[in-house]
Amino acid sequence: MKSRGAAVELHGHRGARGLRPENTLPGFAHALELGVDAIELDAGLTADGVVVLNHDQVLSPVNLADTGPVRPGDPAYPYVGRAVRELTLEQLRTVDAGIRRPATAGDPFVFTQLPVPGTPVPTLDEACALIGAADGVRLAVELKTDPDWPDAEVARFTAAVADVLAARGLTRRSRLLAFDWRVLVEARRYDPAFGRVALIERKTLVPGTRWLAGRGPGDPVGSALEIGATALSPEHRLVTPELVAAADRLSLPVAVWTVNEPAEMARFIGYGVDAIVTDHPDRLRGVLAAHGLPLPAQSQPLRRNPRYSDRQAIAMTPRIIG
Repeated sequence: MKSRGAAVELHGHRGARGLRPENTLPGFAHALELGVDAIELDAGLTADGVVVLNHDQVLSPVNLADTGPVRPGDPAYPYVGRAVRELTLEQLRTVDAGIRRPATAGDPFVFTQLPVPGTPVPTLDEACALIGAADGVRLAVELKTDPDWPDAEVARFTAAVADVLAARGLTRRSRLLAFDWRVLVEARRYDPAFGRVALIERKTLVPGTRWLAGRGPGDPVGSALEIGATALSPEHRLVTPELVAAADRLSLPVAVWTVNEPAEMARFIGYGVDAIVTDHPDRLRGVLAAHGLPLPAQSQPLRRNPRYSDRQAIAMTPRIIG
């Protein structure tokens, strides 16, 4: 991340969740076209060992819908409601990730997120092909694990993610994020060139926590540094001027998540955070401009990346369902 005070990085949360379907290629493409410093995305591992993108360990009916089994009588069908790790890539490919179905009338994205029907769950490799073509944009890959997982399973998952990024030549443009700090320990062991971001929220900072790789919750800044984190990413409710100052004293950048209201964005800029993670990159660009801070470059990834044909580009064009 950039030096504190010189700039504030703009990270698109799950691509641009407030504007396009989350963790999808259309969402990432839209974020790149708006202009972001990094794209945050969520990784899981299928039953057949492929790294795919989805926020929850279990497929949620809010943003995913079944379209049919891969073959008649598949006992795993319906797939929505099952864990990613229980399904193969072939099964996941049948799920439509392009239409949000709000669980409540108060869903914050019901009037802002444009649907892209027929959008499949992407692989991390596909996201790398798209994002990697945008000069300088970094990947912030969150690994979705659980403290109940054995260490060996955490290590296998971390290596699978790191292998994809390394094969694409994106190691130095990538940061691995995790609430389960064992991931960061494994990432450092795999290749210290990977950025390692320690995620924290209130529920991971409780007595007896099992999320922090054996550390206690009393000093998250110092503990993150001890386990080899290169940045700290707290939920917005935890961020205070004192926390930012403590991290600054240890030269540990702070990326606050998830901030969608302009007034809150301005407040955290005033605190001196290094990056803001948002579902609305368009709003944050406006706030950054109002503060005289530099804006990330805008990309045209579909036109610049030869891996995407005209047919694919058309299929990725957002449209509102009548």
